[in-house]
Amino acid sequence: MSIPKGRVRGNRWAVLVVLALGLFMTLLDLTIVNIAIPRIIDGIGASLDEVLWVLNAYSLLYAVLLITSGRLGDIFGPRNLFIVGVGVFTLASAFSGLAQDPAQLIAARAGQGLGAAMLAPQGLPLMTSIFPPGQRGAVFAIYGIMSGLAVVAGPTLGGFIVTHLGWRWIFYVNLPVGALIIALALLLVPDLRPGRRHRLDFAGVLLATAGLFGVIFGLIEGQRYDWGEVTSPITIPEIIGAGALLLIVFVVYQYFRQDNEPLVPFAVFKDRNFTLMTLVLAAMGFAILGVFLPLTIYFQSVLGYSALKAGLTIAPQPLAMMFVAPFAGNLADRVGGKYVLLFGLPVFAAGTGYIDWAAHADSARWSFLPGLIASGIGLACVWGPVFSVATRNLRPELAGVAGGVLNTIQELGAVVASAAVGALLQNRLAAALQDQASSRSAQLPPQFRDRFVEGFGHAARGGLEVGAGQTGSGTQLPQGLPQQAAQQIEQVAHSVFTHGFVDAMHPTMMLPIAVVLMAALGCFAVKNHRSKMPLDSTEQPGETMA
Repeated sequence: MSIPKGRVRGNRWAVLVVLALGLFMTLLDLTIVNIAIPRIIDGIGASLDEVLWVLNAYSLLYAVLLITSGRLGDIFGPRNLFIVGVGVFTLASAFSGLAQDPAQLIAARAGQGLGAAMLAPQGLPLMTSIFPPGQRGAVFAIYGIMSGLAVVAGPTLGGFIVTHLGWRWIFYVNLPVGALIIALALLLVPDLRPGRRHRLDFAGVLLATAGLFGVIFGLIEGQRYDWGEVTSPITIPEIIGAGALLLIVFVVYQYFRQDNEPLVPFAVFKDRNFTLMTLVLAAMGFAILGVFLPLTIYFQSVLGYSALKAGLTIAPQPLAMMFVAPFAGNLADRVGGKYVLLFGLPVFAAGTGYIDWAAHADSARWSFLPGLIASGIGLACVWGPVFSVATRNLRPELAGVAGGVLNTIQELGAVVASAAVGALLQNRLAAALQDQASSRSAQLPPQFRDRFVEGFGHAARGGLEVGAGQTGSGTQLPQGLPQQAAQQIEQVAHSVFTHGFVDAMHPTMMLPIAVVLMAALGCFAVKNHRSKMPLDSTEQPGETMA
C-alpha cells in the first residue's frame, strides 16, 4: 500500500538521526580499537600477527559482504537488515569484551564486521525513499558530520576508557548504544520496500564473496608474507589472481542473468553520474587511508606524540569538516554537486599537500593547522555531494544494491591503499634510512661507523617496525661501551630514523594526492543538476510499506 506521507514527513529527520547513530557506533568502535592495540597485546598475550588480524578480520568481513547485504535489504527491507546488523554488531561487541585469547577476539571482531556490513548499505535506500533529490546533499552531509565526530571522539574517548576502565570497555560501551539504536529504529524508522519482491541470487553471492575474499585477503596480507608464499604451494599473487578470476566469472554470470534477479543489476551503472561517483569514492577510500597511515606513524614515532595527542593534533580537520558540511550539502542541492566536488577534491589535495610540505623531524603541532583546516573543508565538499550526485537519478528498487556497491568500492580503495602505500612507504623508508645512516655516521667515532650503517641496512632488509619511540637502528651495541658513546650512538640513530621517515613520507603522501586529483578530473564529466523542486517534497514513486 502507499506510504502514509504525513508519518514519513514527521519522522524523516528522526530516521536520519537513527541511521547516523548506527554509522557513528561502527566508526567510533574502529578508531577506539586502534588506540587500544597496545593494551590488547598485554591483556590477552597477542602476537603482532594476531593483533593485525584483530583489525583485519573486521575489514575483511565488512568489505566482502556489503553487496550481498545491500541486496538482502532489498528483499527483507532495509530497516529490518539495519536492525539485525546493529544487533549482530552489539552482540559481537559483548563477545569481544569477554574474549580470553586472541582467537576469540579475532572471531568476535569478524562478527562486528558482519554486523557493520549488514547495517552500512541500508541508509542509502531509506534516505532516497524519504528525502527528495533536492535535499539529499544536506542529508548526506550529516553522515560526514558523524564521521568527523567519530574521528575526533575515538582517540579521546578511547584513551580515557583504556586508561581508567580497561581495554574491554571499548567494546562494552557499544551495548547500551546498540540497544538504544534498535529501540529507536523499531519506533521511528518505517519499513519501506520497493513495490516488487526480490529473490537472492545464491550463485552470484558465492562468486562475489569468494572473489572479493581472494582479492582483499591477498591485499591485506601481502606485505606480511612479502608478496610470496603463504603456505606451500599457494602464494599471495595466486590468491589475488584467483579472486580476480572469480570476479570476472561473476561479472559474466551477472551479464547473462540481468533479466532474472541478478545480485548486481547493471542498470545502476547506466547512470553516468553513479558510475563516476563510484570512482570518486574509490579514490577517497584510497586517499583517506593513504594519507593517515604515514601521518599517524609520523605523529607518534617521529614527533613522539601519544595516541591522544596525535588525535587532538588531527582534530581541526574533522572539526572543519563538521562545520562546513551542512553548508556544502545545501550548496550542492542548489547549484549542483558537480561544482562543489570540483572545488572540494582539489582543496582536499592542496590541504594534504600542505601537511606533507610542513612535516619535518622537528615540526610544531600548530604548523599543520592550515593544511588540516583546508583538507577538512575539502572533505566537507566531497562526502555530501558525492552521494547526492550518485543517487539523484537512482530508482528506489536499485537503492539497496547501489548502497552495497558504493560502500564496497570505497572499502576496496582503502584496502588497495593499505597495500600500495604500505609497500611504497616501506621501500622509500629502507632507502632513506640507508642514506641518512651513511651521511650521519660521520658524527660517530670511526670504529663505530661501518657497523652503524650496516645495522640500518639489516633493519631495512628484515622489515621495519615503526612504533612510538622507535629508533630504527637495528644495531647491537658492544658490551662494555662507555655510557657517553652509547648515548651518542642512540642520539644519532634516532636522528637517522626521524629524518629518514620524513624523507620517505614526502613521496609516499604524493600518491594519494595524485589519485584525488585524477578523481577531480573525472568530475568534469558529471551531468550537473540543480534543485528544481520544493525542499519539503517527499514524493517518490513505487514505494510500499510492509
